Amino acid sequence: MTNASEQLEGAPLIAPSSTDHPLYEPIVEACRTVYDPEIPVNIYELGLIYTIDISDENEVAIKMSLTAPGCPVAGEMPGWVADAVEPLPGVKQVNVELVWEPPWGMDMMSDEARLELGFM
Repeated sequence: MTNASEQLEGAPLIAPSSTDHPLYEPIVEACRTVYDPEIPVNIYELGLIYTIDISDENEVAIKMSLTAPGCPVAGEMPGWVADAVEPLPGVKQVNVELVWEPPWGMDMMSDEARLELGFM
């Protein structure tokens, strides 16, 4: 018999998204409309959206992080994401959770974001 901690070993730090759900792409596009006010790149390309989980009832659970825990808009950004996603046709409800594990790192940015910010 295995205990719970053994079962968690090997689990991804970031839970997989519901990429095969028809609402996934529209939700990603909605997330791309949200920007960190200090960085001229959207939060999706920055790698701040960790998981987009969509239930069979079209309830959307988004796990996201910030570039730093002391980010001045930490309290506001999850609301901005919810406001961008909620109006989409078919979305029943949205819950955006701020997570700090794994910590965000520059390696999570897309190539587009790295290019925009001059890291490539």
